[in-house]
Amino acid sequence: MKTLVIASSNKGKIKEFNRFFSEFPLHLVGQSDSLQVQETGTSFAENARLKAIAAAISSEEIALADDSGLCVAALHGAPGVFSSRYANTDSKRISRLLKDLKNFSNRSAFFSSALCLASSSGEVLFEVEGICDGWIANEPRGNNGFGYDPVFVVKGTQLTYAEMDSQQKKLLGHRGKALELILPGLKKAFDL
Repeated sequence: MKTLVIASSNKGKIKEFNRFFSEFPLHLVGQSDSLQVQETGTSFAENARLKAIAAAISSEEIALADDSGLCVAALHGAPGVFSSRYANTDSKRISRLLKDLKNFSNRSAFFSSALCLASSSGEVLFEVEGICDGWIANEPRGNNGFGYDPVFVVKGTQLTYAEMDSQQKKLLGHRGKALELILPGLKKAFDL
């Protein structure tokens, strides 16, 4: 089996990647606990690139990084690249988001997932971005997922990400769309 380093220490994200790549002969591992990458990019794509290159060089393996987040129209795209830093915990992030949206009727939003695949030498091999449109619910619903999943309602459904099963989320979600787009690059990199 070939090793693919997931440039993250987020267990929910690593679990999601494991489910998605389960049909491939790949051993997925998270990045080293000691690796700390400063996300100084102004876009999801820039941050994914920074993380992929750092994880690839550190591990001397091919690395895949995701930078994703929620962009809310009424908040001028916030929390955006600061989605994970909007507050200290998932529940506090959701509370802050709902409070910040309290006086707005426009609750449209989208999730974006930028993926970057980098070689062990730090060369960018492939980059893609997946988008999922929707809106922010008035209160959290559902028990699946992590992050903002309980308040993000996917366009064309009445379900939050947290109300969807993994197959629905894979098909409709931003990360699932991005992962589908990265498959040709991944297959080429690992000769699959």
